[in-house]
Amino acid sequence: MQSGVLASWQLWALLSAMFASLTAIFAKVGVENVNSDFATLIRTVVILGVLALILVGTDQWQSPASVSRRTYLFLVLSGLATGGSWICYFRALKLGDAARVAPIDKLSIVLVAVFGVVFLGERLSGANWCGVVLIAGGALLVAYKG
Repeated sequence: MQSGVLASWQLWALLSAMFASLTAIFAKVGVENVNSDFATLIRTVVILGVLALILVGTDQWQSPASVSRRTYLFLVLSGLATGGSWICYFRALKLGDAARVAPIDKLSIVLVAVFGVVFLGERLSGANWCGVVLIAGGALLVAYKG
């Protein structure tokens, strides 16, 4: 396992947020003259290729037989959820402003907090719940066209 800053979940979360913001901007331009589902397919092929290169280039490839059935089940379910999210996201971008679509999409943060508590037994403090409410309110305010 890596140590130092590369092992920091905060760094990777910030990088994720940065790339997600670029995703919205690039995708909004990218779906202008193409069907949103086809755009999602192109995006998926690019991701598949890049991940394959990363796995091979960093010698992280592992035998598919070494993965448990339970792991496969939840990764397949996660993949289906990701696909559904991407299809809906690209359709929303095709129809709406990126600055309004992205905040509504980020209501996923609120749902993850609720689902984490309900399904995974995670615990959030009062301050955490206050943050969840503020995120929800902020997303709705940013998306509001007034």
